[in-house]
Amino acid sequence: MNTKSIQLSALAIVFGFFTAQAQINFGERALGAVQKGMTGFTFSDADAAALSKPAVDKMDAENKVAIPTDPYAIRLASVFGKYTKGEFYTLNYKVYLTKDINAFATADGSVRVFSGLMDVMDDNELIAVIGHEIGHVNNHDSRDAMKALYQKEALIDAAASQSTKVAAVTDSQLAKIGSAMIDSKYSRKQESEADLFAYDFMKKNGYDVNAEESAFRILAKMSQGAQSSFIDQMMSSHPDSSLRADEAKARAEKDGLYKPYVQKMPVVKKTTTTKKTATKKKK
Repeated sequence: MNTKSIQLSALAIVFGFFTAQAQINFGERALGAVQKGMTGFTFSDADAAALSKPAVDKMDAENKVAIPTDPYAIRLASVFGKYTKGEFYTLNYKVYLTKDINAFATADGSVRVFSGLMDVMDDNELIAVIGHEIGHVNNHDSRDAMKALYQKEALIDAAASQSTKVAAVTDSQLAKIGSAMIDSKYSRKQESEADLFAYDFMKKNGYDVNAEESAFRILAKMSQGAQSSFIDQMMSSHPDSSLRADEAKARAEKDGLYKPYVQKMPVVKKTTTTKKTATKKKK
């Protein structure tokens, strides 16, 4: 992967503690395709999706994506593939084959799950994580964050700042917005609301809501490792994972659904080949 690529971890709606190695170059061609119509302060979900789509396509091209027959892709499809329709978005799912622990969703409905996350969480825990990511899209968090960056960059132009509408931005301005998004973080309130969205989704669809607490306990434990200082820096705007686990437990207790969660990691079937051995005929 090109190490000079711009990291898109802020465009991704980050749930996990480890930075995405997925990266993107904001090239002139990709930016030019989405700059048309991006005018004024009105910034719709469609506008945010239009800006996200070429960025995600670029990420997909630069990362190793699990093919449909890959065990990771099969597992993700069985866990969450049937959930595709939202109020204003259509979801699509892919697995990035990387040891990093992360998952994200973007305004265009793209959900990307890292195989490293799938290695440490069972299906119910993954549903809690992915549900959280989709919660950010459903709650318009990704749209609002992108809108704020768009406005900020467009207002750099003195002429634009004197107008009630922002003029169409240039490719270079969009590139600056992409760079600024690296440092964009969601508020604690937005993170908590996304957690609640995931909990309600699990409850509504008959999943074990206690897996949400378990998922946060896993992440909290990882934060105590060698990368804890880096993790704390990355997650400075997020509620503490232990606190989020406690809040998930309290929700389940309030609903009379709490019980200690027992992780059930799936058995991944691997394709094996057997060698045929020749046998001598007895004379």
